[in-house]
Amino acid sequence: MPQFTFILPCLNEENTIEYCINEIKKSIEDNHLDAEILVSDNGSTDKSREIAESLGARVCICEEKGYGNALINGTKNANGKYCVMGDCDGSYDFYNIKQFIEKLDEGYEMVVGNRYKGGIEKNAMPISHYFGVKFLSGYANLFFQTPIKDFHCGLRFYDTEKIKNIKLSCPGMEYASEMIIKAKINGIKMCEVATILRKDKRGHGAHLKTIRDGFRHLFFITHAFIFQRSYIVNKTSKTKVNN
Repeated sequence: MPQFTFILPCLNEENTIEYCINEIKKSIEDNHLDAEILVSDNGSTDKSREIAESLGARVCICEEKGYGNALINGTKNANGKYCVMGDCDGSYDFYNIKQFIEKLDEGYEMVVGNRYKGGIEKNAMPISHYFGVKFLSGYANLFFQTPIKDFHCGLRFYDTEKIKNIKLSCPGMEYASEMIIKAKINGIKMCEVATILRKDKRGHGAHLKTIRDGFRHLFFITHAFIFQRSYIVNKTSKTKVNN
């Protein structure tokens, strides 16, 4: 069993998937990691799958559409003790990851990147997203007091079995909030580290829909606060955990 599984959720990413896989392969080599690369394909109609397989990545097909579904499928099919999730558009830095691994070695079970601390390249994040993420992260932390201040950073390291056990189910972009909130409710030890956000390299529009996905996050956060006890997997767990 490898130590790490790098999961790339993929939907028609033939312009960037080679870049991402090659960066991950260099990171694995230079950081001396025992790792695999897993592409969770969400119905690509371009050459994404073929490119991934030609570069030595394993491909698993996710029939249910959506960002969350692709990552749930990837985690389900991961062989690694830890998963590393990151977008397939070249925006996340898979090479400079030592700080994530160090936190895992310290005993943390989920480590989330913070783009505001690490730096956001020019034109990498629309102004609506910049303030929207801050608002939604602050709104969630009013209720859940997590140590995570960037709820939507897509670069995360986590204990595979711990995340499987909390039964994540959100199909879309709100999966990013669901992971942090359910981890908090179920006592998973988490922290964040600085990471940079680069301008994506794919040359076409993002899959994220600002208004629709923003409201989906808002609805999930509110629903989770009202019904948080239903999210406790082990009923003996405490709903408030200091991380």
